[in-house]
Formats: sequence, C-alpha cells, structure tokens
Amino acid sequence: MTNQIAIALLMLFAALLLADHFWLQMDMPLFLARQLDRFIEYLSFWR
Repeated sequence: MTNQIAIALLMLFAALLLADHFWLQMDMPLFLARQLDRFIEYLSFWR
C-alpha cells in the first residue's frame, strides 16, 4: 500500500465518521467498536 492510498483511505474514513456525526446520527463509531470487539473474540478462538 502506498502512502497516497493510505492517506486517501484515512480521509475517506474520517469523512464517513464526520458525516455520521453531523447528518446520519447512526452511532457508527459505537457500531464499529462492537464489531471490532466481536472480531477480536472470534480471532482469540483460533489462538
């Protein structure tokens, strides 16, 4: 992954979170945190 791609993905992710905060009101950060927690639990099973 080049630096340009990484920066573009970071800006896209930040724009998505800002859009959720100001317009969508869907609590996306909380949803993503819960999904990440489930994913970590899933990965810990394979340890």
